[in-house]
Amino acid sequence: MSLPGRTPCIRESELFSAKSLVKSFDAFRALGPLSFSFGTEHVLGVVGPSGCGKSTLLRLIAGLEAITWGTMELDGDPVTGARSDIAVVFQEPRLLPWASVRDNVGLGLWHLPRAQRQEAVDAALRRVNLFDFADALPKQLSGGMAQRVGIARALVAKPRLLLLDEPFAALDPLTRVKMQDHLLDIVGDEVPNVLLITHDIEEALVLSDRIIVLDGPPARIVRDIAIDLPKPRHRTGAPFQAHKAEILETLFGAADLAA
Repeated sequence: MSLPGRTPCIRESELFSAKSLVKSFDAFRALGPLSFSFGTEHVLGVVGPSGCGKSTLLRLIAGLEAITWGTMELDGDPVTGARSDIAVVFQEPRLLPWASVRDNVGLGLWHLPRAQRQEAVDAALRRVNLFDFADALPKQLSGGMAQRVGIARALVAKPRLLLLDEPFAALDPLTRVKMQDHLLDIVGDEVPNVLLITHDIEEALVLSDRIIVLDGPPARIVRDIAIDLPKPRHRTGAPFQAHKAEILETLFGAADLAA
């Protein structure tokens, strides 16, 4: 378990580390001090109650908010603002309604020669199974398809770290499950490590190799759990439900302490 303000043991293979991270908005402390690192996991899940500081953490890593105190590093290099090797997928896909799927995915690649840009975009669309919809407009897509376009847009630049902020929260339950399964299919050796922010404990358990449980504000780590279950995971199986009960017990216990 990682205690607030305490730096966990650093692994030689770590990809990302945060040390004594603090974020305040005037007199209100939203996060920290918070320290953690990860490296070999494909998917690190971050769960916690609404308003605890999960999205604030993601925005700090993405460079969308300035750190009040502390440090972050990616591959040993300081993270002090937005970086091309860190990509974000938000709850809404935020597509340009007048642009085709292909143009939406290639928005950040206009500096490349046309042939190289098209090759990269086509590869990203194939990865999310949307190559046949490359010329479609966003209004012609379902909610799940639009979110896959957002994922392709994040992947096309081949970032080292992919940040997902409640990426399936706006979808209906069936589409949400399908999108979780689809994400499992594309996460692998050629896909960057993923940090997933979600309030959905089952979603975190389906997707994550490790889960950090936050409580707050200010956001603090109250549990750090390795999820050593084979994927795809049996959602109603005893080991899966045991992990779910462990996380729920942690959250209710943290809420009782804060009361």
